[in-house]
Amino acid sequence: MTRQTIQLADRKVLVVGLGKSGRSAVRFCQASGATVAVSEASAGTPADAAWLASCGVAAEFGGHSRELCLWAELILLSPGVPYDLPVFHEARGKGIPVIGELALAPQYLKTPVIAITGTNGKTTVTTLIGELLRASGYQVVVGGNIGTPLTDYLQGNQEAEWLVLEVSSFQLDAAGRFRPAIGLMLNLSPDHLDRYPSYEAYALAKLRLFAHQHQSDVSIINQDDPDTVRLTNGMKHLRPCWANRRCLSFGQHVQGRHGAEVKGSNVRLWGDWLNTGEELYDLQGSALALSPNRENAAAAILAARAAGCQPAGIRQGLANFQPLPHRLTEVCEVEGVRYINDSKATNIGAVQAALEAIDAPVVLIAGGRDKGGDYRLLNQQVQAKVKAMLLIGEAKGQMSTIFAPLTQVEEMESLAQAVQRAQQLARQGDVVLLSPACSSFDMFASYSQRGQVFSDLALGLLQGNRSPRTEERG
Repeated sequence: MTRQTIQLADRKVLVVGLGKSGRSAVRFCQASGATVAVSEASAGTPADAAWLASCGVAAEFGGHSRELCLWAELILLSPGVPYDLPVFHEARGKGIPVIGELALAPQYLKTPVIAITGTNGKTTVTTLIGELLRASGYQVVVGGNIGTPLTDYLQGNQEAEWLVLEVSSFQLDAAGRFRPAIGLMLNLSPDHLDRYPSYEAYALAKLRLFAHQHQSDVSIINQDDPDTVRLTNGMKHLRPCWANRRCLSFGQHVQGRHGAEVKGSNVRLWGDWLNTGEELYDLQGSALALSPNRENAAAAILAARAAGCQPAGIRQGLANFQPLPHRLTEVCEVEGVRYINDSKATNIGAVQAALEAIDAPVVLIAGGRDKGGDYRLLNQQVQAKVKAMLLIGEAKGQMSTIFAPLTQVEEMESLAQAVQRAQQLARQGDVVLLSPACSSFDMFASYSQRGQVFSDLALGLLQGNRSPRTEERG
C-alpha cells in the first residue's frame, strides 16, 4: 500500500475553522514552512483578529469564499467543518486536497495510535483507555476530538508510547489514509442526520476508521450492535482484517469469538491472542459496574491488553476510574426520587441506553435542537419505562406528537419549569432523568451547560430552594 505524501513546506494552506484545533493547525503549518490563511464561518472576535495579526496570517470571516479556497494548494479542515460543502467539492475537482488533521498522521506521526469512534461512549472509552495505560506504566497522550489537538502533539517531541484519540465521523470524512494500530467501533445509531444524507452514509463514515488498517493491526467491534456487525461484514475490502484473529469482539453475545464477554458485572477475556488464555475482570463496586459502562469497560480492556498492558495495571485503572460528568450522573436524591443528569445523551441511541440502564419508573426531561433522528425508535423504551415526559426546546412539538399516545407528555417553556414539574409528578422510588435526545444549542451554549443547570436545579430542590440561578438562553 503506497503512503500518501502531504507536503506543507512552501505551499499555500488554507486552515478552515478557528477554534482550538484550527489555531493549533495554523501553528503547525507555519512551523512546517507553509504560507497560511484562515477561513472562519463565524463573525469572529477582536481577540481572533489580534491573534491572527500576531501570527501574520490573512483571514476571512463570515463564510468560506470560493476565491480563498481556490487560492489554496491544500485545505485543512478543523473537526466539525462539513467536508461536503460545495466550495470544497469544487476545490477537490480542481485537484486541491481537502483534508482533516488525521490525514497528517501517516507522514508526521511517530507514535502508534489507539482510535475510538462510535455514536455513544467515545469520550468515556477514550478517557478510560488512557487511564488503563497510565496505570500500567505507559506514557500516553489522550486527544483528538477531546483534549489535545493532533497538530499540537505533532509539534512536540512525540515522546508518548501511545496516542489515544477520540475520532468523530466528521474527522473520518477527511482522514485520508489515517491508520490506527488499534481501532474501536463502539456502536452505531442514528445521529447527525442534519449533516448526512442518510443513516447509512453516517455509519459508513464511521467505518472509515478501519479502511487502511494492516493485518497486524487490531480492530475491536461491538458484537451486540446489529448495525455495526451488518456493516462491517458487508464491507468486502475489510474482510481480511475481520478474518484474522486480530479482530476482537466485545459484548454480551460474542458467541465464541475472540475478545471480551460481558456477564453481569464481569468481563471475561479469552482467545489464543492472550498469553494467559483467559482472564476475568470484576467490575463490581467500581464506577463501571452498570450498563452501558460495562460494555465500555470491555472495549477499553481489550484495547489496553492489545496495547501490551498487564492485568494488574488494568484492574488498578478500572478501580480508580471516575465517570465523566453529564453521563448518567446521579446528582442527588430528593424525597426518595433520584435526579440523574444525562445531558450528553444528544442522540436517540444514548437515550435508549440510559432508559435500559434504569430499573425504575422515569420522569424523562427531553428535547432541544433536532438532529434529524427518528424519535419513534424510542417507543419501546418509553412505553416500558417512562411514566411522564416533559419536553423542552425547539423539538418539543415534534416529539410531543410522537410520544403523546404512549405516555403522559407535557411541553415546558424552560428547563427550570420542567424540573419543578418533574418534582410534582415523581414519587418515591422514581427517577427524574435529563436525557434530551437533542443538541443543546437552542437554549444553552453546550450540553455541559445544560447538564450543569439541571444539576443546580436538582440541588436547589434538595436545599429547599425552588428558584436556583439558571443560565438558559432567552
